[in-house]
Amino acid sequence: MTQDLRLAPAALVVWAAAWCLSGAATDGVVVLSVGVGGAVVALGSLVVLRRSGRAVVAHLLLVGACLVALAGSVHGQAAARAPLPQLAADGAVATLRGTVVTEPRPATFGDGHRWQVAVTQVWARGTGSSARGHVEVTAPGPPPRYGAVVVADVRLGPPGIGAGTAASASATAVRVTAPPGPVLRATTVLRAELLEVTEGLSPQARGLVPGAAVGDTTRLPDDLDEAMRTTGLTHVTAVSGSHFAIVVATLTVACAVLRLPRAARVVLLVVGAVGFVLLVRPEPSVLRAAWTCSVTLLALALGRPAAGPPALAVASTVLLVVDPWMSRSFGFALSCAATAGIILLTGPIARRLDPWCGRVLAFAVAVPLAAQSACGPLLVLLDPALPATAVPANLLAAPALVPATVLGLVATLLAPWAPAVAFAVAWVAGVATAWIAAVARFFAALPGASLPWPGGVGGALLLAAGTTAVLWAALRRPPARGPVRTPGRAPGALLAAAWRRAAASGRRARPARGLLVGALSVVLLAGGALLVTAGPRLAPGLVPGGMPDDWQVVACDVGQGDTLAIRSGARAAVVVDVGPPGDAAARCLERLGVERIDLLVLSHFHTDHVGGLDAVLAGRPVRAAVVSPLDDPAAPAGRARGALADAGVPVSAGTTGQRGAAGTVTYQVLAADPAPGGGAGAANDASVALALRTGSGIDVVALGDLEEPGQERLVGLLAPSGLPDGPVEVLKMAHHGSASQSADLARLLAPRVTLVPVGENDYGHPTSSALALYAAVGSRIVRTDECGTSALTVREGGLELTCARRS
Repeated sequence: MTQDLRLAPAALVVWAAAWCLSGAATDGVVVLSVGVGGAVVALGSLVVLRRSGRAVVAHLLLVGACLVALAGSVHGQAAARAPLPQLAADGAVATLRGTVVTEPRPATFGDGHRWQVAVTQVWARGTGSSARGHVEVTAPGPPPRYGAVVVADVRLGPPGIGAGTAASASATAVRVTAPPGPVLRATTVLRAELLEVTEGLSPQARGLVPGAAVGDTTRLPDDLDEAMRTTGLTHVTAVSGSHFAIVVATLTVACAVLRLPRAARVVLLVVGAVGFVLLVRPEPSVLRAAWTCSVTLLALALGRPAAGPPALAVASTVLLVVDPWMSRSFGFALSCAATAGIILLTGPIARRLDPWCGRVLAFAVAVPLAAQSACGPLLVLLDPALPATAVPANLLAAPALVPATVLGLVATLLAPWAPAVAFAVAWVAGVATAWIAAVARFFAALPGASLPWPGGVGGALLLAAGTTAVLWAALRRPPARGPVRTPGRAPGALLAAAWRRAAASGRRARPARGLLVGALSVVLLAGGALLVTAGPRLAPGLVPGGMPDDWQVVACDVGQGDTLAIRSGARAAVVVDVGPPGDAAARCLERLGVERIDLLVLSHFHTDHVGGLDAVLAGRPVRAAVVSPLDDPAAPAGRARGALADAGVPVSAGTTGQRGAAGTVTYQVLAADPAPGGGAGAANDASVALALRTGSGIDVVALGDLEEPGQERLVGLLAPSGLPDGPVEVLKMAHHGSASQSADLARLLAPRVTLVPVGENDYGHPTSSALALYAAVGSRIVRTDECGTSALTVREGGLELTCARRS
């Protein structure tokens, strides 16, 4: 059956335009380019799709109207958002007022939570103004409820890539000024009661039953979460189209059993869909599914055929006009891609498989294969790996998703009124989720379950090209004749005969063929233009040096030496030490795209920490420098101070308790005191030890080359002075992992990740005792001699590590 793709050009052009126009540097040239490019794409595709001049004109008018509506939306919303991006770029301290619009989730680390707030007012730098935009807030303590109006004191920072927000923020205080409305309070109670009744279930059921029913993954075991990512089963707990299909199908069956008339059925389906959206929360993927469902229901109400491609095109276009920044949301993009893949590819793939395995199995295999084919390039941008077992895992897990979702929702509705009955229903749902968990863990444990693949835009393009070539080769011909496992005439023979009849009809076959060519042209032209203009900003992929574009903390591989970079702006960083002589540190900063150093810290003057200073200063301006108070050894200290003076860099000696801000990073000097009496370790124990907090809320401690005596003095300084005493997210281990480490300091800081900058050496660094010490406090050890340049990014509530060996 030929798919109706007439609205696809408009949807693709609107998406490309929304992505370009919602960028940080939109100007008249970009707007003009988007308009001209959109018109060219639409014209070229529609000339192929339809030979009729009237059709071309009508569709061009539609594309033009969509672009005008989009431009008006961007103009109006950009003006309202304006205060937030500027304050975020400056790392400003501000007070926000707005409504909580996402369900709070556990913070990346610590006991806090993160949630988005739709800001209505912002106060900063002594003035207040109205503002419109979503900000992702990370705050300590118990979170506010979904729908509550809050006032938060925050430090703003740049938004995360793929979040579609105006800014991120780290809050010091949050005050609830108005509770959620009655409807939202009711849905919050339902979600809370579901968690209550499932508390006594097995660990997998405690996490998966609420996840499959309402998308709550707060209790999902870490190992199961990782297994589901590896096997492509995250859609089980990421509420989107499949869950809507289950809900709508269940309600449709109920309507048929009750023999309700069409109008009553539509009303019931609308009420059910709206209630489900409120229960699972209207996030981008949910909104896409809800709007697609709404368009389909409208077609049914009007007695029109409900086709998937037009419904998806209309839904995505409307949502992007309403919120153009949704074009930058990975959740929205993956939801649309998966839906488009299933709609367009399931049928052709199933028809090719049908002669070999039967209709039912062919369809069951085709659905995950189609979704994976469409989502693969986007998933590579998020994680440079191919889930080799995703299709069989999805095939085996799929039968359990329906009972898990339906029974989970039934338990949710029963929980406030009949908790004992709800527990029993949830227990049965847990039987279904146990199968899903077993499938995920089995396939994730297989060798080669996750295959490495090039990351970034290049990797995505390579996978897209490979997938397109395979699909073209597999689908370009009619289904092959083969063994048939179904009674009656062979499906392959039926399809082959239908193909021959279509080919023999001549003129009637050309529109279908033209439709396919036109659709492929639209995809290639729009996708290519978007990737070329976007470059590495499209997603958290890799910048030219092989590092993720959204890096937050990086330990550079400079050999036996130290260089630590902490992001402080779009192309700026705080840099701690510059490695041994040579340009290794400078090349690392170039790979990271660092064009300005907001603060340079030279922890002490040993050559392996200051030797690369000339190359670093030659490539970028430095706003300020903090150095060790002890000029020892004298020769490298003199050279370093002279180079900083020649470059016009303001220099200050670090002092214990010194505080400051550099871009979006705040910092505090934990210690900077020469050891009493001097001695061989005086320079090391005079290291400037720092605590830093990134704009995304990551706490970092850099210990320089402190020996055990210096670390013990630091332990004594932390508690009485009120300085941060852990646990911290990231620690730069002292002195390349020498044996001279303080067990008390390791237990006090208890870092989640310990970075060990180290190279080939004759000192035995890092020592097994140092590594065991930090492993014992639960820290993940990351060594640059094994990992290379080691970048930490924030992804979906956790730190993600990227290793990039030097070429």
